[in-house]
Amino acid sequence: MTPVNPAPAGPSASFADLLARTAPEALPRATTQPHPTTRADAAAPAPHGTTIVVATYAGGVAMAGDRRATWGSQIAQRDIEKVFPADEFTLVGIAGVAGAAVELVRLFQVELEHYEKIEGTPLSFAGKANRLGGLLRANLGQAMQGFTVLPVFAGWDGERGRIVSYDVVGGRYPEEGFYAVGSGASFARGSLKKLHHPGMSESDAVTALVEALVDSSDDDSATAGPDPIRRIYPLVYTADAAGVRRWGADRLEPLVEGVLAGRRERPDGPGVPLR
Repeated sequence: MTPVNPAPAGPSASFADLLARTAPEALPRATTQPHPTTRADAAAPAPHGTTIVVATYAGGVAMAGDRRATWGSQIAQRDIEKVFPADEFTLVGIAGVAGAAVELVRLFQVELEHYEKIEGTPLSFAGKANRLGGLLRANLGQAMQGFTVLPVFAGWDGERGRIVSYDVVGGRYPEEGFYAVGSGASFARGSLKKLHHPGMSESDAVTALVEALVDSSDDDSATAGPDPIRRIYPLVYTADAAGVRRWGADRLEPLVEGVLAGRRERPDGPGVPLR
């Protein structure tokens, strides 16, 4: 019996397959040149958070994030928050697809709280770092589709400030001194390599992080520098033996204004003496 609607001749009856062979640029999400802010598909339908910087200081660790989220080449949000307390003594910063990253952080926070309630004691720093890696592995399917999340984890381990970085499959790597993640990370790390030193104070560490974000914003369009007109400044947290603290505007604004004043005199940032 002859089919009423015979399949078209050729290797595939799919119009999408035909379009992929003849005009791939017409397909949804198609791209020939990924935008550098996404590290994935430039047409991915979600805002991306960008640069996070972190550095240790004498007795603790500081983490800061710029406030910009991008959607391809557009600014999706000017005041997004990308640094969060994971619990009383640890912090997590996020880069990548903003929605997926925030949901991952919320789940991480709930799991740490649940563990403490069930066991009657907090999870160790290493245990927290391992659990965050497990959540990333669970997100691997979405990451392979372009919904990538790259966190950085830091905090007080009972003796000193520590930093842990991750890859998209959940592998974790201890970092010494400082680290940066996101589209402007390479520029920020170059800045911190010159500015960071092991016994610096909390205030000096935060200043170095702000300088690194300003340097990153000079070269990466997805990273925002401080915006004194709108009074939008980097989000800064510190963690030490006293716990996690967010830097309020009363402490952060004068520090940022000092950094910007220095940039008016020296646009490329403070010089570092040769030793």
